[in-house]
Amino acid sequence: MKPLDLCPPGLVISSNGIVIQSMTSAPTILATCKQTRFHLLDENPSSEIDVEGLNIIVTSSAPESTEDVKTKTKGKAKAKAAGRELISDAHLRFKAGVHYGLLGRNGTGKSTLLRAMAEKLIPGIPHATRIAILQQTDEQEESYGAVLNQDKTVLESVLSSDESRNESARMADFLSKSFETEDPMQPVRAIRKIRHQKAEKHLFLAHKNASLKSGARGLQARKELKAAEIKLEATSEKLAQDADDIEADEVQADTQAAVETLQSLQSELEDMKLADLEQQARRILVGLGFKEEAFEKKVSTLSGGWRMRCMLASVLVQNPDIMILDEPTNFLDLLGVVWLENYLKQLRDTSETTIVLVSHDRDFINAVCEEIAIIRDQKVTYFRGNLAAYEQDFEAQKLYLGRMKEAQERQKAHMESSIRENMKLGKKTGDENKLRQAKSRQKKVDDRMGLQVSANGGRFKLNRDLVGWHEHNRAEIEVPEDERGATMSLPDATELRFPGPLVSLEDIVFQYKKTDRVILDTVNLVVHLGDRVGIMGLNGSGKTTLLRVLTGQVNPSKGKVSTHARLKLGYYSQYSVEELQDCGRAEPSMTALSLLMTETEGNLNEGAIRGLLSSMGLAGRIASDVPVAKLSGGQLVRLALARIVWSAPQLLILDEITTHLDFHTVTALATALSSFNGAILLISHDRFLVRSVIEGKRDTDHKLDEDFEGLETEEAEETQRRRSVYVIKQGKMTEQKNGVEQFEQSLVKRVQKLLSSA
Repeated sequence: MKPLDLCPPGLVISSNGIVIQSMTSAPTILATCKQTRFHLLDENPSSEIDVEGLNIIVTSSAPESTEDVKTKTKGKAKAKAAGRELISDAHLRFKAGVHYGLLGRNGTGKSTLLRAMAEKLIPGIPHATRIAILQQTDEQEESYGAVLNQDKTVLESVLSSDESRNESARMADFLSKSFETEDPMQPVRAIRKIRHQKAEKHLFLAHKNASLKSGARGLQARKELKAAEIKLEATSEKLAQDADDIEADEVQADTQAAVETLQSLQSELEDMKLADLEQQARRILVGLGFKEEAFEKKVSTLSGGWRMRCMLASVLVQNPDIMILDEPTNFLDLLGVVWLENYLKQLRDTSETTIVLVSHDRDFINAVCEEIAIIRDQKVTYFRGNLAAYEQDFEAQKLYLGRMKEAQERQKAHMESSIRENMKLGKKTGDENKLRQAKSRQKKVDDRMGLQVSANGGRFKLNRDLVGWHEHNRAEIEVPEDERGATMSLPDATELRFPGPLVSLEDIVFQYKKTDRVILDTVNLVVHLGDRVGIMGLNGSGKTTLLRVLTGQVNPSKGKVSTHARLKLGYYSQYSVEELQDCGRAEPSMTALSLLMTETEGNLNEGAIRGLLSSMGLAGRIASDVPVAKLSGGQLVRLALARIVWSAPQLLILDEITTHLDFHTVTALATALSSFNGAILLISHDRFLVRSVIEGKRDTDHKLDEDFEGLETEEAEETQRRRSVYVIKQGKMTEQKNGVEQFEQSLVKRVQKLLSSA
C-alpha cells in the first residue's frame, strides 16, 4: 500500500510556530501569520480563509536546516532581509462559497499567494482543507497542483485526480488483497500498517498545532503532541512484532478491525458514486472541447494545449473546499470559455466551493466573480461586486478623494496665510488674542486636516473614529492611482510609396493531402493599410492555417495570394513566447537588449533599441541585465512584440497574443493597437480585445484607457477605418454583421444545449 502523504516534502515549521515554508524548489516561499494560535485545528476542514497579519516573502534559496529558520525568524526582523517581500501585514479573507476574482499587476505576488494557499504554507489554513488548484508556472510548461498521469487515458487521468478518494481506494484495495491470501496474518499486518500511517499523520498535525500555539492552548497542544508520539511508538512496535509473538486474541481483534475498516471504506467509496463521477467527468471533458473518441487517448499523446484542458477538467471534477484557477481560459477557444463561464456560474447554486480566479479575460471575470480581491502595495483589499462595478467605484473614489484633497489644500493654504498674518500682527502689536488665535488655527491645521470620512463612509468624528491619543489624528488623503500595467506604444508604420492592398487572398482552398478534409474552402480576404480585421472560430477550424498561407509558410492548394511589393509584415504566432524561452535556455546570458542588437543587424543602435524596449514596457535593467530565461510570460510577450515591430511593419498579424498577459497589460495592449496607423489582423478568443481593437468600441464599464482611439475618435476626426470580424467554420469564412456579439450568442446557444442535456 502506498503510504499516506503526511507532510509535504520540504515543509518546515519553526519552533516559535509562525513560519511555514516550501523548500521543494527555488524560489522558497516563507509565510508568517499573526493570529495563527486562534485558528481551528488542522483536522477541521474549512471552505473559509480568514488570516490576519499575513506576510509572504520569496527567497532565492531555502535555509539549510530548521535551525536556520529558527534563528532567522526570531525577533521583529523575521528574516525580511533574506528575500523579496510580496505581502506585508495583510488580511487574507475568502468567504465560504463565494467566487472571487484576484487582481494585481504582474509581479505583485498573485501566483505566489495562490501557491502558498494550495500548499498550505499559510499557517491559518487547516491542513485538512481540500484545495484543488490549476496554476501555470512562469515557463508555461506545466501546471502546479493538477498532476496528470502520462500513462493513463484522458478519462482515467481525470477520474484519478481526487487524492482523498484515491487514498480511500488504495487503502480499500490494500485491505482487500490481504484477505485474498491464505496467510491469516496478512489482514493483521495490513490493519497495523494503516494504523501506523494514521499515527504518523496525527503526529505531524500535533507537532504543527503545538508549534503554532502558546499559553494554555500551547500547554494542551504539547500534551496532545506527547500523546501522539507515544501512540506512534506503540503502533511502530506493533508493526515490527513477529507473527509468532502475537497472541490469538490480538489476531482475532485485528482481523475483525480490518474487516470493519474495509467495509467502512467500501461504503465510503460507494457514497462517492463512481458512476456519477465518471458521467460528470465526461460532461466536463466534452464542455472543454474533447471528442468522445479522445477520452481513450493517453495523456502523453496530447499537445500542450489539450493537456492543459485535461488538467482543468481534473480540477473541475473534484468537489474541493477551495478551488483555485489561475488563467483557466488559456488554450480554450471561445466555446470553451463560454462553457466554463456557465459551468462556474452554476456552481454558485449547486456547490459550497469557494473559488479564487485569476484571468486576463475581462468578460470572463465579470461573468463568474461575485467579489474582487486586489493585491496592491503588499496588501489585499476587497470589493463586493464584479470587475466592472469595481472599476466604476474606483473611478468614483478617485474623483471624490481628488476633489476633497484639492478643497482641503486650498483651505489649508488660506488658513496658513491667515496664521502668518496673525502671528506677524500679534508680535508687532503685542496682541495676545491674535497670537492665541494663530496657535488655535495652527492646531486645527496640524490635527484636523486629513481624510474627512470614516471607514464606513460617513462623516469623520474624532471621538468615535479615532479614540485615544494620536500624534496625527487623521490619515492623509491618498488619491488612488490607476492600476495600469506598464504602458505600451508601437512605432508608426513605414509609408508605402504607392497605394494598393497590403495582402489579398483570392478563392483560397487548402488541404494538407488530397484525401484529407478541406481546411480552407474558397476563402477571400483583402487587407488595406489601416484596416482592422478579426478572425474568430473554434480550435481546429483553420485560423492558424489561414495565417500560415497568408504569411507564405505554406502554399494554398488552390487560389492566389498577393502581397504589396513594399509590404513589411510583423507576425506574432502562438509559439512566439515558447521560441523566446528556447532561446533563453540555449543562451542563458542572453538579454532582451543583446537579442535585438543581434537581430537588427546594425539597423538600430543601442539607444534606439533601448527606446523601443522601453516603449514596450521593458525599460532599464530589465532590458539589459535580466536574462531572457528569467523574464515572465508578460515580459516575453512584450519582447516578442518588439522583435516584430522594430522594422515598422505596415501589417501586424497577431495570433492569440493575450495568453500570457494579465488584464491590465491587455488593456495597455488594446490602447497601443488602437492608435497604430498600419493594418491589424487579429486572432483571439478575448472578446474585450476584439471589441476594442477590431470593432473600435470602448467598454462602457472600463475607464482606464483614456488614450484609446476607437469609433469615437474616428467620428471626431471625420475618418473611418474598415473594421470586420470574420468567423471560420467548416472551412468557410463568414463576416459577422454584429461582430463578436453575434458569434458569442451562437456559442451561448450551443453551451445551453450542452448544459441542459447534462
